[in-house]
Amino acid sequence: MNDQTIRDVLTRTQRIALVGASDRPERPSYGVMKYLLDQGYEVIPVSPKLAGKTLLGQQGYASLADVPGEIDMVDVFRNSEAAWGVAQEAIAVGAKTLWLQLGVINEQAAVLAQDAGMTVIMDRCPKIEIPRLGITR
Repeated sequence: MNDQTIRDVLTRTQRIALVGASDRPERPSYGVMKYLLDQGYEVIPVSPKLAGKTLLGQQGYASLADVPGEIDMVDVFRNSEAAWGVAQEAIAVGAKTLWLQLGVINEQAAVLAQDAGMTVIMDRCPKIEIPRLGITR
C-alpha cells in the first residue's frame, strides 16, 4: 500500500469502528483507540464483551451490524483468520475502508473487500502512520 493511499484514507476518514477493542489499558487496541480519539476521530469500540458498555467515553457494540450510522473505516484488532469474517461484516455495513492491524494478514479477506469496492490497508497501524506521514486533523 502506498503512502498516498494511506494518507487519503486517514484524511477522509471520520468514523472508525475498532473491531477487537479491549478495555484493558495494556492492550494495543486500547492505546490505538485512545490515540485516534485524541487525533479527533470518532472511534466506536466493537467487541461482544463491550456491548452496552462504554470505553473511553464511547458506546460499545457487539458487532459491526449493531453500530448505528455509517462507518468509514473498520480497524481490525483480531487474528488473521478472523479477518475474513470481519471483512464480510464490513462489506455488509457498507464501510469504505478495511484496515488490518500490524500482524493481521489475510489476502483472501483483502481481495474480498477490494472486490466489494473497499480500500484495504493491511499489516499497518494508524497510530504509526499518522505521525510518520505528518497527518494533522
